Amino acid sequence: MLSKTDAKIVLNEIMNLYPEARPTMRYENAFQLLMVVILSAQATDASIEKIQDKLFERYPSPEAVVESSIEEIETYISTIGLYHNKARYIFMSSQQLLDNFGGEVPTTRKELTSLTGIGPKSANIILSVAYGEAAFAVDTHVTRICKHHNIVDNDATAQGIEKRVTEILPPEQWGHAHQAMINFGREICKPRKPLCDNHPQLYAHLG
Repeated sequence: MLSKTDAKIVLNEIMNLYPEARPTMRYENAFQLLMVVILSAQATDASIEKIQDKLFERYPSPEAVVESSIEEIETYISTIGLYHNKARYIFMSSQQLLDNFGGEVPTTRKELTSLTGIGPKSANIILSVAYGEAAFAVDTHVTRICKHHNIVDNDATAQGIEKRVTEILPPEQWGHAHQAMINFGREICKPRKPLCDNHPQLYAHLG
């Protein structure tokens, strides 16, 4: 595993490759983002893009969701993987928003993770993207990159990866690092045939 100094060099070089990295998720408010985050598990951005306009129109608020049904929600998201579970998560989390948070999406990690379908990664995305809070989400791209580039050990958990990266980088860089690593993971540090060797600056610390 790299030292913190060397790991920071690698992370900074990844951010330098994508200086304008921004979230690709389209949303107008925190509730829309909550639904998109729930839908995004094991689903592509393109598949969500196709259904989200009609979904947002039909369900502009938690109230609209709970006045509907899980079965009706399924008709709007049936082209998305795991849609049975995701419809249930959207319905149950909407009910919890009304019961526990006055219909508003909460602004703390503890409260967010109390919602059905929202784990630590999803909570950090909402905190960072919707509320501009310092939070670092660990997804499959982040996990693969951190292990491939020895920022963490190969047996590191998502919690361990989050702890390591947030110890290395200052809070104001956490959001940018996450978004840059998504792009880097999609385009360069791919699951198969990674192209990292084409970017020698990633390995300058080894010289």
